[in-house]
Amino acid sequence: MSLPSIQEKIRGNPKFAELVGKRTRFAIILSLVVLLPYYTFMFFVSTQPQLFATKLTEGGIVTIGWPIAALIIIGGWLLTGVYVSRANGEFDSITAEVLKEARK
Repeated sequence: MSLPSIQEKIRGNPKFAELVGKRTRFAIILSLVVLLPYYTFMFFVSTQPQLFATKLTEGGIVTIGWPIAALIIIGGWLLTGVYVSRANGEFDSITAEVLKEARK
């Protein structure tokens, strides 16, 4: 009977399963929060361009679509920061615990 490898110990650890589940759910939720508005915007721009053609000021060139697009892009950046923050905090601490237990 051979000793289990570190990979087998990690895969068998319930904290690893918890980490994978949490990380996957979080990534899917954030992806949907970013992609749903983006693709909705792209859909309406391509099918109903007049919705976004309204000028913000009379005689101006900036339409309502510009700030909406900017908000979608900035939102994506902010949510990337949220993911990185959680990954460097909660996810890294669980990973460290799993590795510590696997090395025993």
